[in-house]
Amino acid sequence: MHLSLLGMPGSGKTTLGRALAQHFNWRFLDLDAEIVARAGQAIPVIFAEHGEAYFRQLEAEALRAVVARPGPLVLATGGGTPCFHDNINVLNANTFTLWLDVPAAVLARRLERGGAARRPLLAAAGPQLAASLAETLAARQRFYSQARLRFAETRVPLAALLPALAQAGFPAGAPV
Repeated sequence: MHLSLLGMPGSGKTTLGRALAQHFNWRFLDLDAEIVARAGQAIPVIFAEHGEAYFRQLEAEALRAVVARPGPLVLATGGGTPCFHDNINVLNANTFTLWLDVPAAVLARRLERGGAARRPLLAAAGPQLAASLAETLAARQRFYSQARLRFAETRVPLAALLPALAQAGFPAGAPV
């Protein structure tokens, strides 16, 4: 069984993913870290040297390899992961998907503290970061909305999320 977290950059996928993995005593994996390990290059370098299409192909290959692994894990996907190469269907077929739905204005406040500069698709947004995030979120919602569970909170306390997961049919330790 795997639990995958979907959402925009800054939505808390990595932070919550680590907390969930610790709670369930599962492995945690960040898909971006997996891509970096496989490619031997940082994501900004991959984008700069090879472009987004190449990155998305690496991402799809890494995703398929990760979801095929045995044993339970919590997976933090990249913000665009569900939107390319039929990845949302791969995620839904092999994992329990959880969408962390955070408003674009909240994402912008979080990412303005330095997070945007490390993300190739946001680095150039500058003062238009909030508008860029809102536009990207609008384009990605049709993919995110296919997740099995949507959690629309700006802060995601584990105590509130665990009952929502159980109610949505995610009993930890049982097959999805």
